[in-house]
Parts: sequence; structure tokens; C-alpha cells
Amino acid sequence: MQLFLILTVIIGGMGLSVEAGLLGPLGTQVGDLWATFSIFGVGAALTFLLMLFFSPRNSPSFFSQPSWQLLGGVLGPIYVVIITVAAPIIGIALTMIGILVGQIFKSLIIDHYGLLGTTHRKIDNRRIIALIFIIAALAIVAQG
Repeated sequence: MQLFLILTVIIGGMGLSVEAGLLGPLGTQVGDLWATFSIFGVGAALTFLLMLFFSPRNSPSFFSQPSWQLLGGVLGPIYVVIITVAAPIIGIALTMIGILVGQIFKSLIIDHYGLLGTTHRKIDNRRIIALIFIIAALAIVAQG
């Protein structure tokens, strides 16, 4: 199961790179914020259809959840605006590696302290080395 999930998130990551490639030209044509809005509008419509047909009818309301858990709704558009603006200027590879550095760095902190309701996973030398390699990749791609 773990291997399947790893492959699934790799494919999801590939989708993010395609999204960055689509958003750059779209942002140039219609504006960065309209491009971001279109991505979320299409995504919201698709999610609504999936919920309509596949979501359990007796699931708890998200309004009953702690409000901090809804922060993803704020962070998502910020992320999309950043890739919409950055990708056409610095390229998709550099944009995605930069995003990855930020994701890995913050993920290590969240795991280490068990923040946001996650399982506590200590930072070890292997995780630090992995972060260093990703930062090195960022530096190498930035120089090219």
C-alpha cells in the first residue's frame, strides 16, 4: 500500500508541474488572478460533482471542524498565484524545485513537532541530507 501511495503522490506532483505550465500562459492572457480563479472554479465544480456522487451522506459538516483546519482554503490560492507568476519568468523546473524545497523544509518541521494533528516523526540525518540534496538541486538548476 505504501508503494502505491508513493507512486500516486509522484503522479500528483507531475500534475502540479503540468498545472504550472498551463497557468503561466493563461495568467499572461487573462491575468494571474483570473487564471488562479479559473483553476479553483473548475476544481470546485469537479469536487462538487465527486462529492455529489461519492461522498457519504452522513459525514460531519466541515463547519463543525476547528477553523484552523480550513486554512488550506487560504494557502491554496496563494500557492497557485505564486506558481502562476513565477513559472513563466524562472521556468517550471526552478519553480517546482523551489516549491519542493519549501514543502520539504516545512514538512520536516511539522513532522518533527507533530503539528496540525499529524503523527510525530523526528528529524533524522537522512531527512536532513535529503533536504540538502534538494537545496543543491535548486542551486544547480538556478545556475543553469
